[in-house]
Amino acid sequence: MPRSRRLNVAIVAPSLGILGGQAVQADRLLTYWRNDPDVHGWLVPINPVPPGPLRHLTKLKYIRTAVTELTYWPLLFSELRRADVVHVFSASYFSFLLAALPAVVVARLLGKPVLLNYHSGEAPDHLRRSAIARATLRRVDANAVPSRFLHDVFAEFGIASMIIPNNVDTDSFRFRRRDPIRPRIVSTRSFEDLYNVACTLQAFRIVQDRYPDASLTLVGSGSRGAALRQLTAELTLEHVTFAGRVPPETMWRYYADADIYLQTPDIDNMPCSVLEAFASGCAVVSTNAGGVPAMLTNGVHGLLVPPDDHVAAAAAVLRLLDEPGLAARLADAALETCAGYEWSSVRSQWLQLYRGIAAPPAVPAPTPA
Repeated sequence: MPRSRRLNVAIVAPSLGILGGQAVQADRLLTYWRNDPDVHGWLVPINPVPPGPLRHLTKLKYIRTAVTELTYWPLLFSELRRADVVHVFSASYFSFLLAALPAVVVARLLGKPVLLNYHSGEAPDHLRRSAIARATLRRVDANAVPSRFLHDVFAEFGIASMIIPNNVDTDSFRFRRRDPIRPRIVSTRSFEDLYNVACTLQAFRIVQDRYPDASLTLVGSGSRGAALRQLTAELTLEHVTFAGRVPPETMWRYYADADIYLQTPDIDNMPCSVLEAFASGCAVVSTNAGGVPAMLTNGVHGLLVPPDDHVAAAAAVLRLLDEPGLAARLADAALETCAGYEWSSVRSQWLQLYRGIAAPPAVPAPTPA
């Protein structure tokens, strides 16, 4: 591929209609590639809006999947044929089968090189269970993962990968020193089982016993929403705010208003939320699930506790409040790590990978004499 030629990169990923880490990272990537002299990128959504009358069928749970797939496959054939590189964001389980695998299949049928960008913290179980996933990952042109955790998981299954970290927008998430630190806590994880927001609420009960004016803001939504509201009532918690789904462009406000970021997932990879907390100056308390310890060293950039241990999580939050200077020291060290996640650092890694696998431009057939 001539280095002077601008690459056409189709980014197959969820749109912001599916608000989550992959959608946010894909949107951020597209924003940065916009007007870039080396890459022209565009979104091929895994959740396309069906045409006309089919749109109403997306309100029906199982029919929605069928209608989406009927729209998605033709869209892939239409959009991928003009790409030099197909950059596929991937989660695990059914999402892999319904979103990533079709993109890989269509790209192969069209003769396009494929970069599979895997993000799921459920990789150990997914790859153990799915021969299809393992075979697919071994046959794409390149695999990119955002964390050492996933790189090591892939290696256990004999799958090559390179680490290109998630990036954080330090222009939006701006650092502010908290002095003194106050018991204002925020969590921005989805209300799903693997993120165990219930543990966060149980930890907050202990914190509020010591600090009655403590507040907790839960940003997110999901299948466990009603159960979490019920648990809040059962624990007789006060000053708990359910903020609901928040657009990425306004997420910074919730970190800016908080002093401590608390998350208690049972399974995780490289959460963008931790990077956003780092950039904003919030002191971070997290479980040591998945890839979190690869980005957060306990006692250096934040405090780590075992999964599903609300007593330990509460103790870590109380330690931040009880030890003057600790939160500031952790926040300063965390901010220093953000340089490696800024676009100025990440851009060259993506560009090098794209150029390494890009399809050569078509050469016109010679005109007969």
